[in-house]
Parts: sequence; C-alpha cells; structure tokens
Amino acid sequence: MRELRSSAFWRAVLAEFLGSLLYALLGLGASLRWAPGPPSVVGAALAFGLAQTTLVQALGHVSGGHVNPAITLAFLLASQLSLPRAVGYLLAQVLGMLAGAGVLYGVTPGPVRGTLGVSALHPGVGPGQGTVVELLL
Repeated sequence: MRELRSSAFWRAVLAEFLGSLLYALLGLGASLRWAPGPPSVVGAALAFGLAQTTLVQALGHVSGGHVNPAITLAFLLASQLSLPRAVGYLLAQVLGMLAGAGVLYGVTPGPVRGTLGVSALHPGVGPGQGTVVELLL
C-alpha cells in the first residue's frame, strides 16, 4: 500500500489516463468518415498503430506505456505489475478512453460523427456470440 502514496504511482496513472484519452481520440477520429466514399480501413488501422507507437514512446518511461487494458492485464497475469498499480492503470485507461470518446463526440459535427467508429455485428451473429468472439480474439 506504500505504492499508493508515492508520486511516481500517481504520475504513472495520470500518464495512462492521458495516453488512453489520446489513443481513443486519434484512433476513433481517424476511423470516422470525414470524406465522402467508403471508409478507409487502412487509414484507421495506421492511425491506431501510429498512435499506439507514439504514445508508448512518449509515455513508456513514466508508466510503461500500456495504454490498453489488455496489456495491463497481461502484465498483471505475468506478475510484472502489482495489483494496486494494475487496478489504477485499468481505471485510468477506461476513464481515459471514455474521456477521449467524449471529447471526440463533442468536437465532431453530427453528420461526420455517425456511430463514432462503433462497428456492428453481422445480422447472423447474436450478442452472446459476438462477445465470445471478441473475448477469444
């Protein structure tokens, strides 16, 4: 519990929050239809990849640059991260992603916003099946 009182811990949690906020803002922003025509899947993939790479490079020395809850969970399961730090990172990442999506929602015009980059299930796939596929992948 001494870890919770250190400034390094809170600096790392703040870095994860900001990294997740920027990751959601940049990645989702690139996946919106800013121009007429079909969406650019390659552009969105590159935006997410470059955003992740840049954020890891920028924040890695502060928090490890996890930015993604799946990475934090993997580090916890591999005993490379303490439980209090993992919980702090997970909360910061979820709140950061919500804040990033909220900022994007607020600054994006309605016609461009659409579903804000949220994909839908194929008509033949139920919510339970979709959840299992997401968990497995």
